[in-house]
Amino acid sequence: MNLLIIEQTEIAIVVGLIFGILVFASILFWILGKVRPQGDFSELKMRTKSWWAMATIFVLATIVHSVITFISLGLLSFFAFRELTSISKNIREVDRKVLIWCYLSIPIQYYLAYIGQYGPFLIFIPVFMYLWIAFMLVIVGEVEDISRSMSVLPAQLMLTVFGVSHLAFLVSLPDIEGFDIGGRALLLFVVFITEMNDNFQFTWGKLFGKFKVIPKVSPNKTWEGLIGGVVTTMIVGYFLRFLTPFSEIEILITCGCVAIVGFIGDVVVSAIKRDIGIKDTGSVIPGHGGLLDRIDSLAVTGPFFFHIVYFMYYM
Repeated sequence: MNLLIIEQTEIAIVVGLIFGILVFASILFWILGKVRPQGDFSELKMRTKSWWAMATIFVLATIVHSVITFISLGLLSFFAFRELTSISKNIREVDRKVLIWCYLSIPIQYYLAYIGQYGPFLIFIPVFMYLWIAFMLVIVGEVEDISRSMSVLPAQLMLTVFGVSHLAFLVSLPDIEGFDIGGRALLLFVVFITEMNDNFQFTWGKLFGKFKVIPKVSPNKTWEGLIGGVVTTMIVGYFLRFLTPFSEIEILITCGCVAIVGFIGDVVVSAIKRDIGIKDTGSVIPGHGGLLDRIDSLAVTGPFFFHIVYFMYYM
């Protein structure tokens, strides 16, 4: 009972912090708009409004019940995969016949995460589905550009399903000695840190950015935004380390790496969008574009953070 109360209290602190930051951001950008009317803060305001809705959904999915968490993240993968395949110019019409197998792999992958089967979870999509998709494409019988389809479909599954499913697996991890608040705290931590890093990098870049990191891929990404986001994420993560089993040094290193990995996921999806010739992967979320625009960082920070935790405390 005491452990349950501790877990609920500490998770409640994070939930309060999330919405507290959103309140602060909303007030700050409103004040900036009044003080500097010549400045364009419309995108920052729109992002903040969108994050009110997204934060509410993520928090409810995490704290209500673990089954709801798995179902919610599974649906997130489903819609993100559908979004990516719908905009991809590298999928042939005949490949649509194979997509059903990709969609069927989503509940299997999340079920493996739910029952905590680490080995099968790790190999199901990268090994089994990679071979199965290739074989199904062969069965279709259209060999022109088949090698491209054999590469594209598994890569899309890896990004939208395999990567995101690691977030769900965090909830299934056994208790760590001396760390009793559980996997839900780890999930909230990595989601919160990743999304704060995205917002920190965007905000610092918007306010102070001059030097571009990869101008041909993502011209809005600046060194000022990247460095400011990494440092700010490390500071926030340090004060939230009670949600993890990490020491002070470990949490600083982990959060710094999460921030950099999140940046990598962001620019990778930016490169995909630039190749396709679109600005956003969709228009589901006002101010944020599509679902993939929002989970591009989580798709890589999730598995990175999961395996850091697993390597340090379960191997």
